[in-house]
Amino acid sequence: MGKRMRREKSICCCNSPLAGFSWYEEDIWTEIAKHLDGKSLVMLGTTNKWFHCLIMEDSIWKFACLRDLQLPEPQHTFLNWIKLYASAFDGSHSFMFRQREKHIDWMRIGAFFLDSPIALLAEKLNCPLKMPQGENLGKTLESCGFCILNNIKTGIWIADLQLVRCPVCDLNTCDGTMQTLDARHIELFLSEGYRDGSWEYQIIGSHDIKKHADGASAGIFDIKHLNDSSTSEIFNLKSWVGKPNDWQPKAMITLHAVAINTNLQENEGLHVKYQAMKAGPDGEVVSLRISQQLL
Repeated sequence: MGKRMRREKSICCCNSPLAGFSWYEEDIWTEIAKHLDGKSLVMLGTTNKWFHCLIMEDSIWKFACLRDLQLPEPQHTFLNWIKLYASAFDGSHSFMFRQREKHIDWMRIGAFFLDSPIALLAEKLNCPLKMPQGENLGKTLESCGFCILNNIKTGIWIADLQLVRCPVCDLNTCDGTMQTLDARHIELFLSEGYRDGSWEYQIIGSHDIKKHADGASAGIFDIKHLNDSSTSEIFNLKSWVGKPNDWQPKAMITLHAVAINTNLQENEGLHVKYQAMKAGPDGEVVSLRISQQLL
């Protein structure tokens, strides 16, 4: 019996789903880059020259910055989003540049918008807030616990909670600590006037609360959005300040406002100080601080 012929299989061409796929498709990698954090973007950019050019696209860093700050598209145009991202997320805070020896600890609260050049600074988070007529700043602070400040630089602001040592508070009798709501325009750390020390914080008001205070509170509000529903959430203190025996600092941030609160034990009152930094003698206000310490 003769041998049976073995049927040979024909060789087929490759039908891989990746056939014809280009690994250097700019639109695809731009979309992928939107899902990476800053560190991963930098690592991708070091792969080769093509990825480096892609990752240096400003639109990618703009998307990453707004995503990580949890903010919508801003009305204002900013330059060099990669530098803005670095200054916002490299762990920097204002006491790294000034009075570093006084600094104890800090907490990033988040970012918010100041759409109008008028801000309300408050140490009392009561609603409604009504500005009395015919009073100067000092009397307004004492009677109402807040003030209105003009010529604010509009745009994205970043807020931190700082804990610093006295006597940065300028009170000789205090050997304790001071709580500070510290807010700055997102471009501040990139400004030459700030980095070379020519821009300084100026005290715009201070006063003493000479009675027991249940908590040390502070807030910064865009006056244009004071009546917004999102801003009203800050005045609902029970929803975020914690129970009376909870001594941990708490913070609340909305699209156009930020606030902090720390519940206090038995005390004799608070010393409250308001500070502002301008971009030069006649420049816009680029940073704000509300500081509080026990008497």
